[in-house]
Amino acid sequence: MNRILLLLSLLSLAVAAQAQRRNDLWYFGQQAGLSFAEGNEPKPLNDGKMSTYEGSAVATTSSGQLLFYTNGETVWNRAHRPMPNGTRLMGSGSSTQSALIVPDPGSGNIFYIFTVAPQGTPNGLRYSIVDMTRDDGMGDLPRVNMLLIQPVAEKLAAVRHTNGRDVWVLAHRWNSNAFVAYLVTADGIQSAKPVMSNVGSMNAGPGRNAIGALKFSPDGKKVAAALWRETNKFEVYDFDRTTGKVSNPVSFGPYAEAYGVEFSPDGRKLYGTCNGVGGGETQIWQFDLKTKAKTMVGKSANRKIGALQLGPDRRIYVAREDNPHLGIIQYPDSLGKACSYLDAGVKLGGRRSKLGLPTFVVAP
Repeated sequence: MNRILLLLSLLSLAVAAQAQRRNDLWYFGQQAGLSFAEGNEPKPLNDGKMSTYEGSAVATTSSGQLLFYTNGETVWNRAHRPMPNGTRLMGSGSSTQSALIVPDPGSGNIFYIFTVAPQGTPNGLRYSIVDMTRDDGMGDLPRVNMLLIQPVAEKLAAVRHTNGRDVWVLAHRWNSNAFVAYLVTADGIQSAKPVMSNVGSMNAGPGRNAIGALKFSPDGKKVAAALWRETNKFEVYDFDRTTGKVSNPVSFGPYAEAYGVEFSPDGRKLYGTCNGVGGGETQIWQFDLKTKAKTMVGKSANRKIGALQLGPDRRIYVAREDNPHLGIIQYPDSLGKACSYLDAGVKLGGRRSKLGLPTFVVAP
């Protein structure tokens, strides 16, 4: 009996590891990339053709093999060539989270690319469809730029539904305090029935106030937002993975030019980046979500820092504008400065980071 239990335990661990392979390849910045597929350290990728100032997204197979990547404007296939109908997407490489890729829960060959326009402009939140059976298995887009809602802020995140199959895509309306959640099922995007949650701060004002990231915690029970410029704060909310509702806002601020957010692997701490008024005061803050304690855990030599992204290695990576290195929060579950921020954390093989890092679906 004990041997059977041991085998079952090992099998479940293997399945969990397999599921995590979808986040192994990153493409971002000035034709930069990283692979987490082998060893203890990510390896630079120099084959990417994408240049993007901010957001990007990458699609792989469940075993971590590249399918395509995008900056919300162009879609590159695994041969690093633009897909035939993949050059007209209405996102923007200068939108914080310009693109998000969600696999169709009912098909291994269909993917949805969600895009958000920059600075609350009218292009809004849209989606395009990638069919990997087209163009001899290299992929093509039979439908592009279907409008869901307009205008929106530059925020875009996704998390698995409690049923373990469907996916919630979360955005934020512009000139509003409303989050909007769309459920992606095997029947498609439930666009006629979005879930609205009027909660927390307004996303409004001058267009640049639309800047700032949105992230789910690893267990999907929390979601955090960075609100830039006049609002200058980070907010954390509860999220119901069954209903799609956002509730119970908690604010931390002011933090001038708040931009990136990410949760620790244990979900008990939130990290945020901010740049000071006009840039030049780059800081990384940790917020203990239980005690509400806040600690500045790092500064960067860079004039601007941007996105935060939790890696498959349970470390958090920090985008540094026009820099050949990413920063790393090495032990993000640790309290205060014990999290150990390393500014020149990982080399990019001669390529350069900008302000963005890839956005992925959170799958608790």
